[in-house]
Amino acid sequence: MDDNAGARIEQWFLAYSTDIYRFLVYYTGRTDIDDLVQETFIRALKAIHYTEIANPKTWLFAIARNVAIDEKRKTKLISWLPDIFLQHLVSPDKTPEESLELSENKRFLYNIINQLKRSYRDVLILRGIKGLSSRETAEVLGWSEAKVNLTLHRAIKAVQKKRNVPVSEVIQDAVTR
Repeated sequence: MDDNAGARIEQWFLAYSTDIYRFLVYYTGRTDIDDLVQETFIRALKAIHYTEIANPKTWLFAIARNVAIDEKRKTKLISWLPDIFLQHLVSPDKTPEESLELSENKRFLYNIINQLKRSYRDVLILRGIKGLSSRETAEVLGWSEAKVNLTLHRAIKAVQKKRNVPVSEVIQDAVTR
C-alpha cells in the first residue's frame, strides 16, 4: 500500500463516513453497523489501486451496498444452521437502548423499507433519503438514469400502498436524524 492511497482513504473516511453510516443504517434497518462501515473502507483501501474512481462518494456507496448484501447473505446462512449451533451466538434482537433510540417514525420507515424488494430499497435510500442525484444513484447501482427514476417512482408507490401515509413526511423525518 502506498501512502497516497492511505491518505486518500483517510480523507474520504473523514468526508463520507457519516453518510456511509447513515446509508447502512437505512439499508440494513440496524444501528449496530460500525463493523460494516469499517469493512466498507477496508474494501475501498484494497481496491483503490485497481479501480478508476471518478466520484469517491458514489464508489463508496456502491461498496457499502455490497458489504450490506454480503452481511445479509451471511445472516441468512446462519439462520439455516440448526439451533444447537446458534445457542452461543448473540441475539439479533435490538437492545432496549437501541429500541429507545429509534423514534417511532424511523422505526416505521425501517419496517417499510425492509419489506420492499431490494431494487426499491436501494433506490429509495440512495435517492429519497441520502439525496444522491439520478446520475450518482445510477453509478452506484450500475443502472441507467431512466431505470433509477422509474424504480424510484415504483418504490414510492409501493410504500404508499403499504401504508396510507405521505412518503415525504416519513422520509423528511428520517433525513433529519
